[in-house]
Amino acid sequence: MWRFDTFSKKQQLVLTWWLRPGMKDRCAIICDGAVRSGKTVSMGISFILWAMTVFNDRDFAICGKTVTSVKRNIALDITKYFSGGGFRVDYKPSRNLFTISHRDRKNRFYLFGGKDEGSASLIQGMTLGGVLLDEVALMPRSFVEQAIARCSLRDSKLWFNCNPDNPSHWFYTEWIKKADEKNALYLHFTMEDNPSLSDEVRKRYEKLYSGAFYRRFVQGRWTALSGTVYPMFSREKHVVSEIPECERFAVSCDYGTVNPASFGLWGESGGVWYRISEYYYSSKREGFQRTDEEHYSALEELIGDRAVEAVIVDPSAASFIECIRRHGRFNVIPADNDVLSGIRRVGDALRSGGILIHESCRDCIREFETYRWDPRSGRDAVVKENDHAMDDLRYFVSGFLRERPGDGLYCFSVSRSAP
Repeated sequence: MWRFDTFSKKQQLVLTWWLRPGMKDRCAIICDGAVRSGKTVSMGISFILWAMTVFNDRDFAICGKTVTSVKRNIALDITKYFSGGGFRVDYKPSRNLFTISHRDRKNRFYLFGGKDEGSASLIQGMTLGGVLLDEVALMPRSFVEQAIARCSLRDSKLWFNCNPDNPSHWFYTEWIKKADEKNALYLHFTMEDNPSLSDEVRKRYEKLYSGAFYRRFVQGRWTALSGTVYPMFSREKHVVSEIPECERFAVSCDYGTVNPASFGLWGESGGVWYRISEYYYSSKREGFQRTDEEHYSALEELIGDRAVEAVIVDPSAASFIECIRRHGRFNVIPADNDVLSGIRRVGDALRSGGILIHESCRDCIREFETYRWDPRSGRDAVVKENDHAMDDLRYFVSGFLRERPGDGLYCFSVSRSAP
C-alpha cells in the first residue's frame, strides 16, 4: 500500500470526517475550490476507507462526467493506493468494476459517467451504500439526483467534489448554499491545501488563467463570466502587417448556410501560428446562400497550392465534411466543440503570443472586439452573434495548440513502503 508523506489539515479532515464526533453524523461531504488543491485524491482514498470500514458485500458508485474521466481522476489510482496493507483489488475494465477486499470484508465499486440527461438510466435500479460524485458541477442534475436516490442503505453517505462554476449553477444553489440544511459538511479548498504543490507550480497555474477563469480555478470562487470574452486581445499586440515564411499550414472552418461561413488559413513559423487570410461569407450580407460545392471551391481558393496538414471543420457540418472527403484532396478532421475549454485555450494562446492575426482578416478582428458573454443566460454562454470567426479560431487552437503548460499535471508526494 502507498504511504503519503504529508496531508494538509483540510485533507486530513476529508480523510477522517466520518470518524469524528460532531461530523460523523453528517449525511454528505462537499469539497469545492481551486484546481490542484488536493481535494480529489484525499476524497477518493477516504471514500474507499469509509466504505470498507462500515459495509460488507455492498455496492458503491464512483461517478465522473465520463467513465474515462473518472478512471483518470480516481479509479486507476485505486489499485496503486490500496495494493498491499491487507487490501486486495480486483479490477474488471470491461465491466467498469472494482472489487476490493480487506480481511473478511468485500465490496464492489462501479464506475459511471454522467455526461448527459440520458445517463441517469445507467445507475437507475441499483441499491448503493454510498456514491462519490467527482466533478459534480459538470453532471446534469437528473443524473446526480438519480445517484443520490440509489443510496438507501442505513449509514449510506454522499460524497461531492467539484471546481467552481457559475453562481447560478443548481449544485451551488441547492447544495453548497444549503449545506447545513442538507446536513452536509462543506469544505472549501485552495492550492495552499495541497502541501505537495510547489510554489513554482502554483505560480504556473496563476499564469494560465485570467479574469473570471482565474477567480474560479485559482481562487476557487463561484463567479459569473461577464464582459468581453477575450479582454487580452489588442490590435497592437496581436495584429500584424507581414507574415514570415511558414513551414506548416492548416485550415479551420465554421460552416454555415443561413449563418455566415468562416474559414481561416493558418501558417506556422518559429513556433507561432499566423492567421494568414480568411474566407467569410454571410448570406444575409450578400443576398443569397451558397452550396457545399461553392464553399468547397472557396476553400480551395483560400488554400491555393499550399500543403495543409488538416482542415478542421465544425463537427455538426456533416454534409460539408463529406463534401471535402469526397474530393479527396484534404485531410478533414471534425473539430473539438467544447466551448469553454476552447475559449480558455484561445486565451492562453493570446497571452503567450502563440497566435497572431494578419490585418487582412478583418472579420476575425472585428469579432474579437464584439465577442461577449451572455449575462442573461444564467449559465456560462456566449452571445450567439458575431461568433463565426471566433468558432473557427477556437476549432484551430483546440486542434493544433491543445497542449498547454500544466495540462494533465497532478502533484502529490508519496513514498512506497516496504512490502
